[in-house]
Amino acid sequence: MSVLVLQIIIKQWDKSQRSDTHKKMRANIPDRYPLIFPPALYVFGSHCVIDQHGDDIQGSRIKYIKDVEGKIRLDRFQVTADNNIDYYGSQSKQIPRRIGSLNNQWIQCKYNCRYSIFESDMYYWLYEEVTLNAVCLDTVNENLFLNAEPDIIYEDYIDLAKRQYPNSYNNCNTSLKG
Repeated sequence: MSVLVLQIIIKQWDKSQRSDTHKKMRANIPDRYPLIFPPALYVFGSHCVIDQHGDDIQGSRIKYIKDVEGKIRLDRFQVTADNNIDYYGSQSKQIPRRIGSLNNQWIQCKYNCRYSIFESDMYYWLYEEVTLNAVCLDTVNENLFLNAEPDIIYEDYIDLAKRQYPNSYNNCNTSLKG
């Protein structure tokens, strides 16, 4: 039986960490890691591995659900019952974009966003770059993302320095609906 492997890497920073030095530090953070159990864990009856790395300042940032049709939703990504990966952009009414099939090939998807955080009686911007590495294989190997390059790379980057862009209050679209 095939196992779906979803590895998510989150880089988070605030406005004070937008200098060239900070950008270089973030650029040195890997966009793939070996699978190590734990913290990687099996979910959905051992048919899926979730492996999360990086920052999670707010805690429990990444949520995942499986609906009655067998689709798995993780952040902006959805894996269909036939192992295709779809991407939901920052606009909540946006139609998902089919990225490709996860059957015996791995796909890397990246996007960035910002959203408003209220903490200590103040609002501030929290910036993110999210990477999802995904594959569906019969045999899981801890170095599966390190041994080869992705078959498909999908990127959806926006200019985070702009003052106005669609849904600027929260362009991460982090809510999940089952």
